[in-house]
Amino acid sequence: MKTSHTFSILFWINKSRASNQLAELYVRVTVNGKRANIALNRKVKIDLWDYTNKKVKGNSKESRQINDHINLVQSRLFDIYQDLKYKGELITPQLVKSLYNGENINSKTLLELLEYHNRKIENTLALGTIRNFGITENYITRFLKQKLKTTDVNLNQLNYKFISDLEMFLVNYYPKGHPKAMSHNTVMKHLQRLRKIVNLAYQLEWMDKDPFLRWKPTFEQKQREFLGQNELNNLETYNFPIDRLDRVRDLFVFSCYTGISYSDIMGLTKNNLIIGMDGNNWIATKRLKTKTSVRVPLLEPAKKILDKYESHPITTHSGTLLPKITNEKTNLYLKEIADAVGIKKNLTFHMARHTFATTVTLSNGVPIETVSKLLGHTKLSTTQIYARVLDKKLSEDMIDLQLRLNDKKEVLKKGDGNNWSPV
Repeated sequence: MKTSHTFSILFWINKSRASNQLAELYVRVTVNGKRANIALNRKVKIDLWDYTNKKVKGNSKESRQINDHINLVQSRLFDIYQDLKYKGELITPQLVKSLYNGENINSKTLLELLEYHNRKIENTLALGTIRNFGITENYITRFLKQKLKTTDVNLNQLNYKFISDLEMFLVNYYPKGHPKAMSHNTVMKHLQRLRKIVNLAYQLEWMDKDPFLRWKPTFEQKQREFLGQNELNNLETYNFPIDRLDRVRDLFVFSCYTGISYSDIMGLTKNNLIIGMDGNNWIATKRLKTKTSVRVPLLEPAKKILDKYESHPITTHSGTLLPKITNEKTNLYLKEIADAVGIKKNLTFHMARHTFATTVTLSNGVPIETVSKLLGHTKLSTTQIYARVLDKKLSEDMIDLQLRLNDKKEVLKKGDGNNWSPV
């Protein structure tokens, strides 16, 4: 189908923004009544502009240079129009402008990528993970605005320097309400999320190369806090006169003996209770975070907590196995609980999973492969973070070793002191 176009080119100066009688030179491209203005990065003296011929008056060197540039621009724009017309493409003034500026009109921008990524993960990732991606996107937006003085960039502008500059921005950024800048590991987490988003663009062939190819994350080793056996016992046996603290304590202890996370505990119902192959009570669920199936045999302390709330009005109303409390309130009440029990550590709900992995399982000889399965980890390397040697276990092992050495010495002493030799 043949399509006709009206095409015109008009050069003009912007007197409204003139400074020292110098005005910016523009060219206006009009296609079918629609316009697009292109800045030509030239300044013209207002009194020398010929409004009739759309050129600079005079024969000075400067006037000739500007007029030559006008002729070149006009020729270039007309060639772009002719080329598009020959190819039978839909011609728009914005398209002509993009081609003149050397832009790849098929390229995507960073904000377009972020919007696409948000749609992609909307129904596939856990709410907490989606929220974390949102926080990272907010920091990227601030970086664009505060450091690059723009609202968006083309994906082909993402390179190693962009990543390095973003890292420096995050290292020195003080989040509102925080007493200090974000930690090194937090910065790495934000960059890792951006890397996942950019990798999506690379796989979609929106980018020719991966700007993260030479970037390697570095994490500082952090000691993950957990409750020792005495602290866990004190927490279990403490009598809380306030119901809300008693319920949060029960949720925390339940997690200590099952390794189930807060978000997964909140969704447990009677449908998650099964009889295992050993004839005992188990919990079968699927982790919200990784969608991994988890089956956990119920240890006695966890079973007692379920029995406590089996016919409780608060669970009968919600239809869940345990009381439902918001994550914010749960962690807030844990501070009160720590003060009451005398726990000096920064008690958070996630510490219960650390306690399950260390104090309850690994320190009692449960193989790390079994612990990994119980925690719902998809990689054994993730579980190895928890595989620490507790001081108590180390002490017990050394005492056992000393006893064995003492026994050997006693055996040797009972033999002929002059003629014995070690076996």
